[in-house]
Amino acid sequence: MALSWRARRRWSLVVLLVWMPLYIVAMVTLMNVLDARFGRMPIWAEGTVYLVLGVLWVLPFRGVFRGIGKPEPEEERAARQKS
Repeated sequence: MALSWRARRRWSLVVLLVWMPLYIVAMVTLMNVLDARFGRMPIWAEGTVYLVLGVLWVLPFRGVFRGIGKPEPEEERAARQKS
């Protein structure tokens, strides 16, 4: 079942306000544990890892964020006004 525009908009807020901060804390903690166990990586490798982790979090949520910045579709607006 496809999510409506309104549901996707709400879920995108949940993802940005709940999931993303939790993900950031988890990944920084993971990097600190790896740093303590194996020593610090070269700065270019550490930057690359953070870049990959920064893109990786959004991949499962592509469908939720698709079309959120556009105005509400006409058919959903008409259906909401009929109710």
